Amino acid sequence: MDSSTFNSYLQSTGITDKRVLEAFLKVPRTEFVLTKDIYRAYEDIPLPIGEGQTISQPSLVAQMTQELKLKGNEKVLEIGTGSGYQAGLLSHLANKVYTIERISSLANHARLIFKKLGYKNIKVVTGDGTKGLKKYAPYHAIIVTAGARDIPQQLIKQLKKGGRIVIPVGKSPADQILQVGVKRHGELKIYDIEPVKFVPLIGKFGWSK
Repeated sequence: MDSSTFNSYLQSTGITDKRVLEAFLKVPRTEFVLTKDIYRAYEDIPLPIGEGQTISQPSLVAQMTQELKLKGNEKVLEIGTGSGYQAGLLSHLANKVYTIERISSLANHARLIFKKLGYKNIKVVTGDGTKGLKKYAPYHAIIVTAGARDIPQQLIKQLKKGGRIVIPVGKSPADQILQVGVKRHGELKIYDIEPVKFVPLIGKFGWSK
């Protein structure tokens, strides 16, 4: 399946945001998977990227991205850079993207890919994503690509009024629900989307190693 055929597939799964669909056409997923898995880049499955981490299946990436409801002028924080694919998509949908990765080798590799592809509005930070990135807060949107026990208060504090956070939450890594939170009057109104399975969100305000 090539990228254009896959775009039609994404629409069949409920992706209706034209800007999100266009971003998927612009970002080559083949650049973000391991060489041995390039032939599987457009299969709708998660794939390993090394260091015990994965790149999520594209339909889930698209759904999470669509839930952010980005218009183009936003400042977005991503927790869990991983392969860099999600940040690459966000670079076409927002004004500025900040992405945090705790594993330095993955962060460094993502930087190289972004440079190769000419993405200049992404800043990669190596560190504990559960703390957020206070230096550049507040954010219009936050996306977390690892499963949390609950939504870290640090992330809620760094979200703008009316901002949205998309995050997998569960009391165990095997029992996660994708949630969307909208910040109103300093608190989140939370909506459950669907069961998901992500690697654990590790850090001070997440799971321990």
